[in-house]
Amino acid sequence: MSQTVGDHILERLRQWGVEHVFGYAGDGINGLLSAWQRAENRPQFVQARHEEMAAFEAVGYAKFTGRVGVCTATSGPGAIHLLNGLYDARLDHVPVVAIVGQTARSALGGSYQQEVDLHTLFKDVANAYCETVMVPEQLPNVLDRAIRVAASRRTVTAVIVPSDVQELEYVAPGHAFKMVPSSLDLTWSAPVPAEQELQRAADVLNAGERVAMLIGQGSRGAVAELTQVADVLGAGVAKALLGKDALSDELPWVTGAIGLLGTRPSYEMMRDCDTLLVVGSNFPYSQFLPEFGQARAVQIDIDPTMVGLRYPFEVNLVGDATETLRRLLPLLRRRNDRTWRDDIESNVARWWEVMQRRAFTEADPINPELVFHELSPRLPDDAIVAADSGSSADWYARHIRLRGNMRGSLSGTLATMGPGVPYVIGAKFGNPDRPCFALVGDGAMQMNGINEVITIAKYWRDWADPRMVIAVLHNNDLNQVTWELRSMGGSPQFLPSQRLPDFPYASYARSLGLHGVLAEKPEEVGPAWDEALASDRPCVVEFTTDPAVPPIPPHATWDQIEKTAESVMRGDSDRWDMIKEGVRAKVQEVLPGTKEEPHRSGPS
Repeated sequence: MSQTVGDHILERLRQWGVEHVFGYAGDGINGLLSAWQRAENRPQFVQARHEEMAAFEAVGYAKFTGRVGVCTATSGPGAIHLLNGLYDARLDHVPVVAIVGQTARSALGGSYQQEVDLHTLFKDVANAYCETVMVPEQLPNVLDRAIRVAASRRTVTAVIVPSDVQELEYVAPGHAFKMVPSSLDLTWSAPVPAEQELQRAADVLNAGERVAMLIGQGSRGAVAELTQVADVLGAGVAKALLGKDALSDELPWVTGAIGLLGTRPSYEMMRDCDTLLVVGSNFPYSQFLPEFGQARAVQIDIDPTMVGLRYPFEVNLVGDATETLRRLLPLLRRRNDRTWRDDIESNVARWWEVMQRRAFTEADPINPELVFHELSPRLPDDAIVAADSGSSADWYARHIRLRGNMRGSLSGTLATMGPGVPYVIGAKFGNPDRPCFALVGDGAMQMNGINEVITIAKYWRDWADPRMVIAVLHNNDLNQVTWELRSMGGSPQFLPSQRLPDFPYASYARSLGLHGVLAEKPEEVGPAWDEALASDRPCVVEFTTDPAVPPIPPHATWDQIEKTAESVMRGDSDRWDMIKEGVRAKVQEVLPGTKEEPHRSGPS
């Protein structure tokens, strides 16, 4: 039997080393599905419960393997459903290729069933490369370029294949006019700045007395170089959330996350520094960086289109983080006065003490911070952790201390709800021997997670290590938005939009043949984690948590704290005493060991 276009696409994916494609069936890709059957499911077709979940799984796969993620969907609604996951990939600079069907060529332009202008649909999310295969000879070039562009630019690309083209006999491009042959080889180079630019950066950094560093996911893999630069300059290091796993949280000079979900030491370091070095980060919130005119700044980023953003940098170095730091190090002078560094380390030590006190603050019934605090030391050194958007991201940012070979991520830029569970599914297919953890709120679990637990039940026996833990904060509240309404809008709680229906998450997992654990009291939190980690199959561990524990940002003013407290009191006066304790704990976090109130006119 001759090879079809569908056959060739799968063969080419195998040649590129693609082992998994996340998708959902539909007649717009019937030619591909038939080819999959002939290919004995190589690469493996991983069936999600929804195309959006397939895209998220491809993102999780790419984030946690460093390889290109591939997803597929049918024409029309299937392609539309991919969009949210694809935007998540694009905004977090993750390489993902979408292969989508289209109505047959003879029906195009005829307002046919499921006919959607896919070029218009994908022109933003896949603006780096989006092409329709109209004749067999366009392959393998179109697919090769989609993979090459996605990998090299860390972005989203799309290949559209009409349904009738998938079933045509494959004909390779010839050695002829207007034919475009292609090749597989993909080599990498590590760009570095010119020596004079490195010297300019060194001059700025050497002149500083209080150097702060901010790192992001672009610095991952440069642990030794970051450590040496921070040591030479006597600097502390804050981490954008996407770079949380770039350096261990157990290092005494790592101040942790920065921004709305950040730590007090990171906020204070940026407030007081006179020099800033940013490595591999596109952190968007300039209000958490030093005041303009306060600090001289240097940026290192591999993407020339992303340098110079967010802050008035004096020197912008375009280059690979590891290689650029290696060349910068010999030009830096060691700072002998370690007062600044000692102060940072003291603030970090105090912060972790505060976090422990906050975790054990009384709540009704379980303080969500206790859930994350108890998990952190139990995480295996090779754990993969995904947090969903919402208050779970707050506690992940502040309480989970990543170390060793741990990896962690979340939807950093799009901040979409619902990727937590599909992220770890994608991660598990790429790393079947590593334990995976999804930390999600009940809003995200009801939005997407419940259905993807079915996917876990379908595939978990294929994984070398069956440990996959889905932790659900069960508080029947869209908690992050509720607190935003309180702190920003002065609204107690709009129940029609915020209150969630009850659902038995652990029991549901057990009904699917997985393990389920329910913790309803503080003393049950640690044992629940132990039971989940010891399970011989994936486990949903459900924590009944208190929605009244406030995720107030570290820069909050006393006026904002009071405004939030008054708003809560109006909405739920019978629980005011409990909520007031949470606010008091926050004040003690701001000024631990004192009874002084923060200044009303300034940051707390």
